[in-house]
Amino acid sequence: MDLTAIKTAARKAAFARRKAAFDAAGPGQSAHLSEILAGYRGVPLAGYMPIRTEIIPLAAMAEAAAHGPVGVPVIQGEAQPLEFSRWEPEGALRDGPFGAQVPVVDDYFDPEIVIVPLVAFDRNGGRLGYGGGFYDRTLERLRARRGTLAIGFAFDAQEADDLPLEPTDQPLDMMVTESRILEF
Repeated sequence: MDLTAIKTAARKAAFARRKAAFDAAGPGQSAHLSEILAGYRGVPLAGYMPIRTEIIPLAAMAEAAAHGPVGVPVIQGEAQPLEFSRWEPEGALRDGPFGAQVPVVDDYFDPEIVIVPLVAFDRNGGRLGYGGGFYDRTLERLRARRGTLAIGFAFDAQEADDLPLEPTDQPLDMMVTESRILEF
């Protein structure tokens, strides 16, 4: 079986696990994320506006925004890295590509911490995304400029044992779930 087919099958299984976890999730999903970010107060960071059944980081992002810049990803085009536009908890938003909300006014900056959504992760910092390569290209670009901390954020149920990874896949430095923190 080729790698594309293997990745497609891995994504399908992970999406099903994520949906079940999302449907069962209670409040406080981002408590551990808040705990980690509290140690980096004021450091420019990027979160994300959740789509579909992604775990919700908004409470942790709002807490961080009280101390420093917080951005959300804005897709610039196919096969291009993401840019991060400054986000405020009560700021005006508009529909961006793929249904994710983005700030009405673009105010771009480079974060030093990126909270990364994902479809599946492993215990070694591997991450399976949606397949567009946006975060891999973005992390590669940011890491070429300066140290950039990539924190995966997902439900425990999204963990997988054997992810089909490629050399271009950027590793996570840390993984945060609703119940634990893994450092790599």
